[in-house]
This record gives sequence, C-alpha cells and structure tokens, in this order.
Amino acid sequence: MKPRQPALRRLAALALAVALLPTELAAQGLLGTGKGQSPLEINADQGIEWRRDQNTYVASGNARASRGDVELFADELTAHYRDAPDGSSEIYKITASGNVRIVSPHERAQGDRGAYDVDNGVVVLLGKNLRLTTPDEVITARDSLEYWEQKQMAVARGEALARREDRRISADVLAAHFQPGRNETLELQRIEAYGNVEVQTDREFARGDRGTYFADQKLATLQGAVKITRGDNQMNGDYAEVDLTTGVSRLLSGGSGVKGMILPRDVTGDSQETTPKVQ
Repeated sequence: MKPRQPALRRLAALALAVALLPTELAAQGLLGTGKGQSPLEINADQGIEWRRDQNTYVASGNARASRGDVELFADELTAHYRDAPDGSSEIYKITASGNVRIVSPHERAQGDRGAYDVDNGVVVLLGKNLRLTTPDEVITARDSLEYWEQKQMAVARGEALARREDRRISADVLAAHFQPGRNETLELQRIEAYGNVEVQTDREFARGDRGTYFADQKLATLQGAVKITRGDNQMNGDYAEVDLTTGVSRLLSGGSGVKGMILPRDVTGDSQETTPKVQ
C-alpha cells in the first residue's frame, strides 16, 4: 500500500495556495498566488464575491479551484481571511459545501461539506457517503474523514472501514499513519483501530477491542476480548496476530487462557468443544 500524497493532504496544499491570494480579488479566472508559487484557478457558474464586512471570498455555483493536477469541487467555496501583522491579509480557514470532491490523478475524496484549518493544518470532510479512494484501498466513514498534516495522519470516524480486495479492517475509529517514501510520496506505515475492531479475509473473521495493521508486514494484531471465526469454528483469547497474506492466525493468551470451539464435520452433526494449546 503505497499511495501518493493522500487526497486529504492535497487539499491542504491547495489551501496553502489559496492563502497566498492577493487582497484584491479582481475576477474569476487565473489568479496569481504570490512569488514562487504556481497560479490558482478559481471558476464558478454564479461568480465570485468579495464580502468585505465578513472578511470572506465566496465562489458559488459549481465552484472549482485547481492548482497543478489537484482540483477541489463544491457547490460553494468560502475563503475566510484576517489582517496579518504586516498589514496584508491571510487566509486562516477554507470551507466547502455541497457535493465536495477533491480529485487528483491518483486519489479522490468526497463528502457533503468540508473545512481546512490553515493554522493547525487539519482538513475535515463531513456528511454522507464519506469516502477516500486510492489505487490500493478505499476508506469510508459515517461521521468524518480528517487529515492532520503535521502528524501525517488520516482519521476516519464512525463505522470506519478500510478495504483492499478481499481484506477489510473496520472499527469505530481508524487512524492511518503515513511516512515519507520515494519520489516525494507518502507511504502507509500502519493503521490503528479503536472500538469494535473487525478484520476480515476470505478465510476468517476476527474481532477485538483494539487493533493495529502494519502495512509493510501485512500483519494485523488484535487485543481485548479477541474472537477468531473460521467457518463454524471459533477461538477466543486476549491477543491475536492475523497474517493478511497467508491467512494464518495466531491466538495468544494474556493470562485468561485460550478457548476454542471446533465443530467436526461428521455424519451425526455432533459438535465438540476443545481448548487448544496456549502459545
């Protein structure tokens, strides 16, 4: 899993470009963004307004902001600015509402509305059908999708799900941590899962209270009230390791033992409960 700059991070880069807009917003179209910066292009069917009393710029009606190969779409885009100590203006927040989409050559993020906190470097997408799509995976959430630029961390909250082929990791909250990779890309390092964690492959289904997925090893660990189910068989323990490449799982004891219920397939249909050896 080696996505290029995640789409949520790309919104942050786009927002920084917007922060360099000149105070006098002349008209929609190609806008200079400051010395040494590539231009930002903003278009909107209904036009762009400079609302001086509210310290905002508002682009309405199929609004589109683009810089390089990154595009931000929404029904309405609003840039909030304030006076800087040197007398210039600076953007401190950007909000997007209505059919929000962040599109790059390799990623796409979507939501009903979004906001970028320039001071803290935090992007938040809200609404229905929250989704982040990369060439390798799809991450969805019910409550919010976030990207914390300084921590290089993406967070999905509420029925969060990371899916790749037939492998699925879900939880109340998923936090994906990235690290610098080759050619100025970011590589997924690990995903931390909290609350009602579930790991599913084509062979088995595992549950726990907490979990961590290590991308380089393709290994998931589970802790707390762990249950592993394969077909009609189930094992319970305190800690488990699930190899998502081989499908092999190891259930370990944290002191309370490991218990398994094995249902033999015979003509009588009888079941037998056994306690496997603790590793």
